Amino acid sequence: MNYGVEAIGRHSVSLISRIGSFFILIGRLIASLREIHRSFGLILEQFYLVGLKSLPVIVVISIFVGAVSAWQAAYQFKFIGAPPRMLGQGVGKAVVMELAPVLSALAFAGRVGAGITAELGTMRVTEQIDALHSMGINPVRYLVLPRVLACLVMMPFLVIFANFVAIMGALVVSIVGVDITYETFLNGFRDSFKVGDFINGLIKAGVFGLVIGVVGCYEGFSTQGGAHGVGRATTTSVVLSMVLILVFNFISAVILFRL
Repeated sequence: MNYGVEAIGRHSVSLISRIGSFFILIGRLIASLREIHRSFGLILEQFYLVGLKSLPVIVVISIFVGAVSAWQAAYQFKFIGAPPRMLGQGVGKAVVMELAPVLSALAFAGRVGAGITAELGTMRVTEQIDALHSMGINPVRYLVLPRVLACLVMMPFLVIFANFVAIMGALVVSIVGVDITYETFLNGFRDSFKVGDFINGLIKAGVFGLVIGVVGCYEGFSTQGGAHGVGRATTTSVVLSMVLILVFNFISAVILFRL
């Protein structure tokens, strides 16, 4: 019995400690914004590494997201006798409001979030971050700020590409597999398209990017235990980011897409 109580207490203290260190990192990140002018070169480099190098993955995923959305929507609409133009309306709404932001963020977490954690975790266990301290360089400003800002800014741009590619994928499937003309599909999409839905989707993408960047950097900075610790931190980062993406997706949907 005492062992169980001790284990619960130990895990509770560990959880509280992790939460506290997480918010300390957030505070240091906010404080480092005063020195953002010293990090422009690093930020631009991360824009390339985080954003442009993620485009191929986002494009491939978006093609099949749009294709399967159109195919399944057509299959469902067949049973309710919906007019053909509703295919463009339904797919457009689903892609812009939900599928493109969420699935792109999940792929982003797997590629970028894992990479950030592995990179920073390796620097932590090899004492490179401690070396930055010894040289008088703020590691949060030098390592965390560029990566978090890059995730925050580039995620919405990636979702813009994802929206376009997914709609094109759905259009091709509608023409080739469902026998719907492109005019019918695009007219339906145009009828349902709202700028507010598009902007809200980009806001969600920005939130997801911020979550991925902060979680990835936190897990990297908290890494312990050599190579095994780096692997464990990377796994934790990806899983936690994906869970938080789904949680914040619900919260964002309730706030942004109110009935």
